[in-house]
Amino acid sequence: MGEGLVTHISRSDHVDVDLARHQWESYVDALHRAGWTTHEVEAADDLADSVFVEDTMVVYGDLAVISHPGAEERRGETAAAEEAVAGLGYRVARIEAPGTLDGGDVLKFDGRVWVGTGGRTNHEGAAQLREHLAPFGAEVIEVPVHKVLHLKTAVTALPDGTVIGHRPLVDDPDVWAGHFHEVPEESGAHVVLLDGGTVLMAASAPRSAELFRDRGLDVVTVDISEFEKMEGCVTCLSVRLRGLPEAGAS
Repeated sequence: MGEGLVTHISRSDHVDVDLARHQWESYVDALHRAGWTTHEVEAADDLADSVFVEDTMVVYGDLAVISHPGAEERRGETAAAEEAVAGLGYRVARIEAPGTLDGGDVLKFDGRVWVGTGGRTNHEGAAQLREHLAPFGAEVIEVPVHKVLHLKTAVTALPDGTVIGHRPLVDDPDVWAGHFHEVPEESGAHVVLLDGGTVLMAASAPRSAELFRDRGLDVVTVDISEFEKMEGCVTCLSVRLRGLPEAGAS
């Protein structure tokens, strides 16, 4: 894992793989305690970034759009992820070259799909995603991303649709004018929605966690320090499947 790609940070810290494994297990345990079921993608020890499974696909309704990662080194990750999601009953579509798209560049909420372009995802990839999601009536909106690795490195959304971000790392907060809320820590911008009133986030953002509690949210924190060394965050480590075609919610 320590040999994975880094783009906007320096490779200065040694990654403790044993600690990372323990932190990943704690992350999975947190999902289980919240009532979620997990399905593991087959391990790929030769692919250093494969733990960041979010980048392999975008799931919308019963459709899994398999990505074409912007970094060539990561393109081997998608086959096992596609096999796993297809095995759960999802229909599959694919982003094809010259389009590139990483799942971490896609933020979905209430029929809107924001796609960060300018880094790992290009305009052609966003256009292909728009075409794949057109039958759902989804509105696909391109958003500039230059300051961070992925759009969801900069922003995610709370259960009420408020988009949260650490302003110095957000290229254009006005995209969400009236619905953007600034958080004081970089990792405070990253939340996983566990249910309508609970978010999962990194332990490295205690001030942001307190802000969310003040908004009436339940907050579950996990230590992901070793993944943060590789530009990872809580969203990167899973793909949330809300309503499996054959197996129920997961």
